[in-house]
Amino acid sequence: MVAAEKHITQLPVMEHFYTIQGEGFYQGSAAYFIRLGGCDVGCVWCDVKDSWDASKHPLYDIEKLVSTVKETAAEMVVITGGEPLMHNLDELTGALQAAGLKTNIETSGSHPLSGSWDWICLSPKKFKAPLPGILPFANELKVIIFNKTDFAWAETYASQVSPGCKLFLQPEWDKAADMTPLIIEYIKSHPQWELSLQIHKYINVP
Repeated sequence: MVAAEKHITQLPVMEHFYTIQGEGFYQGSAAYFIRLGGCDVGCVWCDVKDSWDASKHPLYDIEKLVSTVKETAAEMVVITGGEPLMHNLDELTGALQAAGLKTNIETSGSHPLSGSWDWICLSPKKFKAPLPGILPFANELKVIIFNKTDFAWAETYASQVSPGCKLFLQPEWDKAADMTPLIIEYIKSHPQWELSLQIHKYINVP
């Protein structure tokens, strides 16, 4: 007899806030961000390394999170991290969608897919490859360009996502001055790709 799976009613939350999406397909759109604690990918250039240790972040009741989101005018919620798929997200996304909210995720794809999603942004990392099973479900592929070799690496994943998946190249923030001109030239030669910039950092919003 298989034991029933335990319902997840709490999740470790590093921070949550209402802002605009600064990257990718929904860039410029209002979004409520829930940043979960916990990550085992270990990107050397990660700008939220404080998220890595889930035990450092308080547990939030899912019902309380949803009610907090509903206090704003938000229509879309972005679940990010850390690596959010380290946690089972079925309960969280179910509660958000039941409240009439759209659910988006930003993930490296390094853990099994859980949750019910309106939009999946897959951002694969060299430090821990995405699981093959998530690739067909990605609505958006966002590859961080840290050096010149990352263009060929990006193409290996572009060949594995669905034909309708949106393709974005984004400069790593600290190397943006060097990488952005290269990305622009690459996109001009490969127009299936688009440019993603972290506009929230330029305009100083969370």
